[in-house]
Amino acid sequence: MRAWGVCLPGMPEFSLFLRGSAVLQRQPVPGARPGAVSSHPGERVRGTGAPAAPPRAPAGRSGWWPLPLRKSFARSKAIPANRTYDEHVHARAQEPLSSARRRALLRKASSLPPTTAHILSALLESRVSLPQYPPSALDYKRYLKEHNERQFFLELVKDVSNDLDLTSLSYKILVFVCLMVDADRGSLFLVEGAAAGKKSLVSKVFDVHAGTPLLPCGSTDSSDEVQVPWGKGIIGYVAEHGETVNIPDAYQDRRFNDEIDKLTGYKTKSLLCMPIRNSDGEIIGVAQAINKTPGGAPFSDDDEKVMQMYLPFCGIAISNAQLFAASRKEYDRSRALLEVVNDLFEEQTDLEKIVKKIMHRAQTLLKCERCSVLLLEDIESPVVKFTKSFELLSPKCSADTENSFKDSVEKSSSYSDWLINNSIAELVASTGLPVNISDAYQDPRFDAEADQISGFHIRSVLCVPIWNSNHQIIGVAQVLNRLDGKPFDDADQRLFEAFVIFCGLGINNTIMYDQVKKSWAKQSVALDVLSYHARCSKAEVDKFKAANIPLVSELGIDDIHFDDFSLDVDAMITAALRMFMELGMVQKFKIDYETLCRWLLTVRKNYRMVLYHNWRHAFNVCQLMFAMLTTAGFQEILTEIEILALIVGCLCHDLDHRGTNNAFQAKSGSALAQLYGTSATLEHHHFNHAVMILQSEGHNIFANLSSKDYSDLMQLLKQSILATDLTLYFERRTEFFELVSKGGYDWNIKDHRETFRSMLMTACDLGAVTKPWEISRQAAELVTSEFFEQGDRERSELKLTPSAIFDRNRKDELPRLQLEWIDSICMPLYECLVKLNVKLKPMLDSVAVNRGKWKELHQQRLPSQTASSSSFSSSFTVSLEDIN
Repeated sequence: MRAWGVCLPGMPEFSLFLRGSAVLQRQPVPGARPGAVSSHPGERVRGTGAPAAPPRAPAGRSGWWPLPLRKSFARSKAIPANRTYDEHVHARAQEPLSSARRRALLRKASSLPPTTAHILSALLESRVSLPQYPPSALDYKRYLKEHNERQFFLELVKDVSNDLDLTSLSYKILVFVCLMVDADRGSLFLVEGAAAGKKSLVSKVFDVHAGTPLLPCGSTDSSDEVQVPWGKGIIGYVAEHGETVNIPDAYQDRRFNDEIDKLTGYKTKSLLCMPIRNSDGEIIGVAQAINKTPGGAPFSDDDEKVMQMYLPFCGIAISNAQLFAASRKEYDRSRALLEVVNDLFEEQTDLEKIVKKIMHRAQTLLKCERCSVLLLEDIESPVVKFTKSFELLSPKCSADTENSFKDSVEKSSSYSDWLINNSIAELVASTGLPVNISDAYQDPRFDAEADQISGFHIRSVLCVPIWNSNHQIIGVAQVLNRLDGKPFDDADQRLFEAFVIFCGLGINNTIMYDQVKKSWAKQSVALDVLSYHARCSKAEVDKFKAANIPLVSELGIDDIHFDDFSLDVDAMITAALRMFMELGMVQKFKIDYETLCRWLLTVRKNYRMVLYHNWRHAFNVCQLMFAMLTTAGFQEILTEIEILALIVGCLCHDLDHRGTNNAFQAKSGSALAQLYGTSATLEHHHFNHAVMILQSEGHNIFANLSSKDYSDLMQLLKQSILATDLTLYFERRTEFFELVSKGGYDWNIKDHRETFRSMLMTACDLGAVTKPWEISRQAAELVTSEFFEQGDRERSELKLTPSAIFDRNRKDELPRLQLEWIDSICMPLYECLVKLNVKLKPMLDSVAVNRGKWKELHQQRLPSQTASSSSFSSSFTVSLEDIN
């Protein structure tokens, strides 16, 4: 009888009996000195003769004779875990890189993929590779079986321990079992569905012949899989009871199923079936050896002992392979979910494209025959009605792979009708609960008639709701029929539900984008209509283009005391044209005259018909700026770009003014406050409105400026318009006053110039107070009337009590309020400007005269009060919030 011995390091005389009772002893080597032993422990020596000549060594092995166990262990520990079998790789790695190879590697490393999908794919690519070792040839193993059974056993264990591919491992185990017990054929079944409580036995490879050559990892065909119900047949019995079954004649056992013999024509006689356990003692598979060779003798007790010794190692290898397969599956699923996220970020504008990507990913994840997405018509309605559906047929089930994706609404069919009127989908949409049907025809919720009409046979269904970010159901996603014929399990359902979360976000974002796009289109049409009506007519442009423009002296626009109410609306346009020409801006900046006429007329049309902040106020501010520039000599201080920005800024500084101030916008929560915030709300709107007009066709008076001049001019224009916010005036005036009083104003410093331009804009905006008394009083009454209208709205709409300056019930206090206005805001500014340029003193004198008039009116209304000028300053009650 044969004996298998394992000689452990440090214990040379120890032998482990595997079969029989003969002891393998250390034999002297023929021809060696006395006491010498064989250098190959475990080598079988027959008598005193020389060892039998081995067959030719298999290719790829450095030596034919086995090494000592200690050296084999050390060698295996030195092999990298993820090495693929290539004996030249290490040698190549040690060679110095040539310059050409180095350049090629650098080009490869520095070349980015063309799309983000390729970048993501490269980042997510698994860096773990299956270890692949060349299994020793069967002839070599047969030789070891006859001459060195210990090494033979170690070779079998080593070959299965190095394989993490479950199919390849199963194949090897069967071949080795057949070789070990001299079986003609073998089968290996693994337990599946234990976690879900639905156990079955599945064979990755079936009916392997003992003489079959070992295949490399992954080369077996999945079509070899055979499924056996739990507890059925001899295989099921062994798996359920954990007992070894050794039958000399299978047909004499009632548990034996001869269907496979009938199909294959193979005659099963003797049979040895044994469970495979993991490290916890749980049964994870069943190995079966068929027909002992030669002669069909029954399997012996020694065969059972050999399998019992070998299968625990197989159980460890199978557990490792299953763990690796599970981790690889989770990695693939996580990668697919990340790729879904990438798809959602890449495409959020086209519903059909994103649904197509979603369904492709779903088929990749769940490996199903058909995938469908159905979207609800109205997510708020209690009645479930699908308005749009999409379907994707797996390429394995469709000959026309390019047209496997269909928009079921546009391409109606019987199956599409079934989709829209799908009772299971309606149930999921109404309840918000997933439905997983393993056998459709056994489920009462399934419509078998509709299935037969559609022409597509449905076996299993997994349907889950699609939620948006507000936790509202916007549709359902459905997958049909796993490609492997099995029903969808709990793991599939959990994965699909996680997958659909991302899909819901993507679909919802796309729907929202479509809604925003439609809203934008509606807004664009509305703006186009409004813009048409907000623009001047061609007849008006032609009229002013052909008109004779009076001289400055005829118009009197160079006078600081110009009458603000002397010109009508058309005369103000001609006066504005004259200012542009007089300052040389038409020639300097090559402004097209027709464009200038059109722009001025459109600017006038975009001022609302409010009491004070209207086109006349804008023109008066511009006229005062023109008078200050020409009479005070500021043309020599400011650049031409700055002058152009100031003139245009004056004309545009109150565009689309609504007759209410910034405080009212904030209190009422108007659209302007929401758009621009509560800081300089109206001023930002005025600037943006000015830009909109300039960008309208035929209105860009800056079209001929260079890119740099245009950029500088727009920046200066924005500063000029924002400077009319009194909050900004109060922030800057202290610095301005100090610089002027100390004589430290430097025109070469950018900040000094910007502050000066801001003060000029404020001086012109408040310029009505510098005009002769009758003009100034009329302007004050207009602005007060506008304030009173705002106060009326605060009282009626906002239910607030307006402050004194806006309260119509306190209109008798106008003189006192004007005195406070002049003393706290106007007078300090004009006094400082006169210190800077004495030519502006007529403006200050007019302010003083007007103050005296308001003081007289105030004293007339309060004859008993004799207030000094200082008392008004100390009793200032008009807050900045009130007037801004």
